[in-house]
Amino acid sequence: MRAEGQAQIDRIEAALALVRQSLDWDRALRRLDELDARVQDPKLWDDPKQAQAITQEQKRLETAINTVREIESEMADAIEFVEMGEAEGDDEVTREGLETLAMLADRADRDKVQALLSGEADGNDTYVEIHAGAGGTESQDWAEMLFRMYARWAERRGFKVETVEYQSGDQAGIKSATLLLKGENAYGYAKTESGVHRLVRISPYDSSARRHTSFSSVWVYPVIDDDIDIEINPADLKIDTYRASGAGGQHVNTTDSAVRITHQPTGIVVASQNDRSQHKNKATAMNMLKARLFEREMAEREAAASGEYQEKSEIGWGHQIRSYVLQPYQMVKDLRTGVTSPTPDDVLDGALDPFISAALAQRVTGETVEVEDTE
Repeated sequence: MRAEGQAQIDRIEAALALVRQSLDWDRALRRLDELDARVQDPKLWDDPKQAQAITQEQKRLETAINTVREIESEMADAIEFVEMGEAEGDDEVTREGLETLAMLADRADRDKVQALLSGEADGNDTYVEIHAGAGGTESQDWAEMLFRMYARWAERRGFKVETVEYQSGDQAGIKSATLLLKGENAYGYAKTESGVHRLVRISPYDSSARRHTSFSSVWVYPVIDDDIDIEINPADLKIDTYRASGAGGQHVNTTDSAVRITHQPTGIVVASQNDRSQHKNKATAMNMLKARLFEREMAEREAAASGEYQEKSEIGWGHQIRSYVLQPYQMVKDLRTGVTSPTPDDVLDGALDPFISAALAQRVTGETVEVEDTE
C-alpha cells in the first residue's frame, strides 16, 4: 500500500475508533436491540411522548452504527481495489482506489463529528453569550469581533441567528451581547466554545501603535423546553429594567423595556432586550436563566463523573481556551487541543469547524495537550 493510501486508511480508522468509543460500541449494539424490540410493541404509542423519545434514540443509534459499518465495508473494498491495481501494475485502478479512500476519509471525519453530538441537550438551539473583559475600548472591540465571528459561523452552518441582548461599548464595540442560534445540533456544535478568548494585536485605538492583549469570555448554554423543570425561588432574583441600546432596532430604545435578571445564589446574570414589551423580555430572560442553571447542572454532573469541575472564572490570564494573534505574526491557537490556523481572518469570519471538531473529540478521549503559549 502506498504511503498516501495508508495515510487515508489511518484517518478513517482513527475516526471510526473515536465514534465507537463515543457510542460505547457494545453497549450501543445491545441498546439498539432493546429499542428495536420496544418499537415493535403496539402499546408503545399509548404514551406518545415516550414513544417519540424512544424512536428518536433508535434512529440516532441506528444511523451511527450503520454509518460505521458502511464506511468499514467501503474501505475494505477500496483497499482491495488499490492492492489489485498495484499487483497488476494498473495505475488507473490504483488511482481510483486511492481517490475512494480519500473521499471515505473526508466522510469519516464529517460523520465522526455528527456521532460525537450525543449529549443530553446537543440537539437543542443555543444561546451564545459574550462579555468584554477588563481593558475598556480595546476589550469591547474584541468582544464585538467575537460576536460577528459566531454570527458568521452560525450562518455558514445554516442556523438562524437572533440577537437577544446587545450592550454597546463606551466608545466602540460591545460590553456584552447574547445570540440565539436556531438549528439542528446548534448547542452540540457550539458548546465547546465556552471559555476565555484572547486577542493580541496592534491596537487601532492606541496612537502609539503599541501591541495590546485583550480578553473576552464566551458562555454557551442550550435552549430548554418546558418539560425540563428548573426550580427558581423568586426571592433569589434581582430584576432590573433599563433602556436597550445597540442592535435591536430603534423601537426598543425608547422605553425601559430591557430586562436584566441576577440569580443571587450563583451570580448568574441574564438579559433580554429583543422585544419592545418588557413583559416578553422578562419571560425571555427567565427562560435564559433556566437554561443557564440547567447547563450548570449538566456541567457539574459531567465533571463529577470525570472528577474535575471549574467554575467560570476571572476573564484574564491563565483561563484562556484560544489565542488569536494578529501581530507580530498571524496565528490562532487552541490551548486545549493544540489545533492552529495561520489565517486569523478566516477564523474571525467564522471558520471554526476544525477547532470545534477537535474539542468535541477531546471530550470523548479525555486526552489533553501541552501547548506552549508565550505571547
